Order: sequence, then structure tokens, then C-alpha cells
Amino acid sequence: MVATALHFGAIPTLIPVNNLARVSKEGRRGPSTTSPSSAGPLFRSGSRISRAPATAPIIRAAAEVQTTEDALVKVSTAADVVREFYDGINRRDLSAVEPLISEDCVYEDLVFPRPFVGRKAILDFFKKFTESVSADLQFVIDDISNEDSSAVGVTWHLEWRGRPFPFSKGCSFYSLQFREGKRQIVYGRDCVEPAAKPGDSALVIIQGVSWILQQFPQLADRL
Repeated sequence: MVATALHFGAIPTLIPVNNLARVSKEGRRGPSTTSPSSAGPLFRSGSRISRAPATAPIIRAAAEVQTTEDALVKVSTAADVVREFYDGINRRDLSAVEPLISEDCVYEDLVFPRPFVGRKAILDFFKKFTESVSADLQFVIDDISNEDSSAVGVTWHLEWRGRPFPFSKGCSFYSLQFREGKRQIVYGRDCVEPAAKPGDSALVIIQGVSWILQQFPQLADRL
């Protein structure tokens, strides 16, 4: 049988003469088992046939990136979490407040001698608060910081049916971290307007205490 040499690229291939026509014909036809709808267009370069990459993976990757970006946009800011916290207290909805507080959160209300430690202790405190005062008494945010993603400062006051409540001005600080897939409050401190306002007498008291500590520095260990 007579054979001839064909060169595809740089590799010589021996093909019988009587099969040459069939091989050449099939090479031109370029039979394929791939559906045209599932692949890109054909490109011919010499005796080689190449197919452009399908665009479906690119489109799918772009969609995944967009989904990730949308999820990031939907994450509540630190200020949003604090607003939700006050809104839940005003509605007496502690079930809405619970996921905003971390399991190991520390909350200091300076009216009390010791801080409340842990989500349960904090929720128990607010449960007593909401049960002891009328729902007509509401927190109103005067100003809130928005720039920081992990710390929020708030000034607020209480109102009774839309009217300012006496001695109810306060300011609070909150520290937040990502816990359980979302931002949660991990630390809070409340400082409330005192009912008794000593005025200049407070400066005299501070001056007197400072003088005593200077004279007897060992007393500082008892503070």
C-alpha cells in the first residue's frame, strides 16, 4: 500500500493514499460532537481548527462577583445596629434586640455599681426596664456618629408622649465586632444626666479628693 506523508504543524504523519481524500475531507468538515449552542465560534488556522472559549463561565463569574458585592452592601453599619438597638427597646421587642448583642457583651450603666456581663444579663436588665416604665417613654437619638465601622457614639434623651422627660439626657458609647456573621455590640457604656446637680460644688469635691490622694497615695489602691 502506497503511503504519503502529511505535515500537521511540525509532526509528520503517514496516511494511506486511498484514505487521504477521506481524511482531507473530514479535516475540512471538522466534525464535532459539541452542540453549536454550547460552544463559541470556530476559528481556522492552517489545518487546525480551534473553538473560541465559551462565555458562560465568564458571565457566571461576573454574576457571583455581583452577588458578593450586593451581600456586602446589605451588611448593617455600626450606626445602623445601634439604631436598631434603640428601636427594639422602644418597641419593647427584646427578641429583635437579642441578635444585636454578642454573647460575651459587657454593658456599663453608670447608675449601677457593677457592669452587666453577657447577653442574658443585659437582656434581663432591659426586660426589667421595659416592664417598669410605660411604653409612652421613648428613647430619642439626638446625634449619632457614622464614620467608624466598629465604634459608635450617641447622644439621646427620653420623651414622654413626644415631650422631653426631666433629667433624661444621656450619652452612650458602643463598640462592635463581627460575630455570628454580622456586626454585634460587644461593649456599651451609658452616662445619664444626674437628678442632683452639684454645680461648682463638684469641683470642690474633686479638688479635695485629689489633695487627699496626693498626701496619702496608698489610698489610691482602695479606689
